Order: sequence, then C-alpha cells, then structure tokens
Amino acid sequence: MHEMAIAEGILDIALEEARKNGATRIAKVGLLIGEMAGVEASSLEFCFHALVKGTIAEGAELALARTPIVARCLDCGREDTVERYNFICPDCGGVRSLLSGRELRVEYLEMD
Repeated sequence: MHEMAIAEGILDIALEEARKNGATRIAKVGLLIGEMAGVEASSLEFCFHALVKGTIAEGAELALARTPIVARCLDCGREDTVERYNFICPDCGGVRSLLSGRELRVEYLEMD
C-alpha cells in the first residue's frame, strides 16, 4: 500500500514546517491530488490518521482537492480535460500533452 509511504511523507513535511514556524499544533493539511496520481483517497486518509497519533498533528483534518486531467494538443493547441485517459485530440486527431492531473503535493498547512 503506497498510501502509507505517501502519508509518511505528508506528515514529515507538516512536522518540519511546524518546527520551522514554532507551531505547537497542526490543525489542517491541504493536499492537491491529480486524477492520475494513483492515490486512493480513503486509504491515504486512513494511513494519515493512524500516523498522526501522538504527534502535534493528532486530530488534524486532511483536506483533499482533486485536479482533473488537462492536456494540450501538440498539433492544434486545443486545451481541455481528458476523458477516460484518451490523449487523442477530438478536433484534429493529434496527440495531446499532459498539463495537469499528476499533482500530489501539500498545498497549505493550518497551524497554531
């Protein structure tokens, strides 16, 4: 289950930022997760909440925001969302290049 490793990384980032800022409590961790990131949100939340026990992040909310898969056609330049992983341009049949959808990052932290 790679969600455990991801949750560990998120917690490490949050604890390091809290330490740098002199925070005594982490209330919320905001994540941006792309549709192609391959992350199962419920598993990630479960792992995160198991890991934070006994830390200053215990009880922290994990706020997940999803980003759609967006691509640009290399031939005609059309940009739009990708449906069913179809990277062929619906206008000209050209190949589309990924612009977003693979993100996996901590966007913000709320700390006291």
